[in-house]
Amino acid sequence: MRRPVGLFGSKTKSLVGLDIGSSSVKVCELQQVGKGGSTRYRLQKLGQIPLAADAIVDGDIMDSNAVASAIRQILAEQKIKAKDVAISVSGQQVMVKKVTFPLMSQAELAESVRWEAESFFPAGQGLDSYALDYYLIEERAQEGNMDVVLVACRKDKLESYVSCVTQAGCAPKVVDVDVFALQNAYEVNSVGAGRDEVVALVNMGATFTNLTMMVGGKSVFWRDMAWGSGRYSEKLMEDWGLGREASEQLKRGQQADGRTPEEVQPSINAVSDAFADELSRTLDFFKSSFKVDRLDRVLLAGGGSLAHGLLDVLADRLRVSVDRLNPFQLIEVDGRTEDPVTVREIGGAAAVVVGLALRQVGDR
Repeated sequence: MRRPVGLFGSKTKSLVGLDIGSSSVKVCELQQVGKGGSTRYRLQKLGQIPLAADAIVDGDIMDSNAVASAIRQILAEQKIKAKDVAISVSGQQVMVKKVTFPLMSQAELAESVRWEAESFFPAGQGLDSYALDYYLIEERAQEGNMDVVLVACRKDKLESYVSCVTQAGCAPKVVDVDVFALQNAYEVNSVGAGRDEVVALVNMGATFTNLTMMVGGKSVFWRDMAWGSGRYSEKLMEDWGLGREASEQLKRGQQADGRTPEEVQPSINAVSDAFADELSRTLDFFKSSFKVDRLDRVLLAGGGSLAHGLLDVLADRLRVSVDRLNPFQLIEVDGRTEDPVTVREIGGAAAVVVGLALRQVGDR
């Protein structure tokens, strides 16, 4: 297969972040200001546009024309002329794993990665069906080993996203993974996390939830869960006979269709409780696998983070501090170039697209 980009990209140039989610398309453009240790970012453009419910199903593009049209529309609305973009993928067809290898040359590592990757794939699916990439996290000469992150994505999924973005008139220079974009947004906004702090970064989209575990400022575990905020809408539609738009408003604590948030809160809490169970199981697996005996805090992002009462449910069940991740905490928002109201409305749902806008062609 001929791919115009790798999973991580290749030359140095700022890119427009383009987050193609199951329920919306988001764009973000940042300007880098300052140099060296004083590098910081200023928000230039930010916007989102909803997608039809059946345009993307379970992370797969079903209507490329609709998605390409939405991309063109949001870029036009935001007056973004740049065409080089960073996009991301996630879901069950994307696998991320950290592997420790003995110290070896780059040529030996490339071959070892291919052997290791074979164990990634489901029965009956081999390496030829996947695009594979990797990067070196750390070399430990004294211990004689090195940590490497392996990423694999089904080629047909990758091709469909690249093709759709190209159809919209853009050039996808970097294809990232949602969990890494989430981590980028966290790190650029991090204000002195504790050296040994254990933080769960949780990004709840409409269909999938991305989890990144940070230990002492380093990411050590990544997982995509087949759980999304669309379950809130489905529950409200089922329990209360509501339409999708009214359900979306109510799950965010807004009155709609003659119903108050308080009236439907039991239905919302039922979904939040089920999500807390799922997240708790994943966190327990992480703790046992990595011999970590605690969790210090959870930072929630994505559109699902706005579900009314979710933070309280998670804090009660996990017994840790749970807050929303603010992807603009240390990014300058200039009211002359971007409406602060738009920034507040999109809020934590912009974590992935901000992480993508931080990417440059060629960084790893």
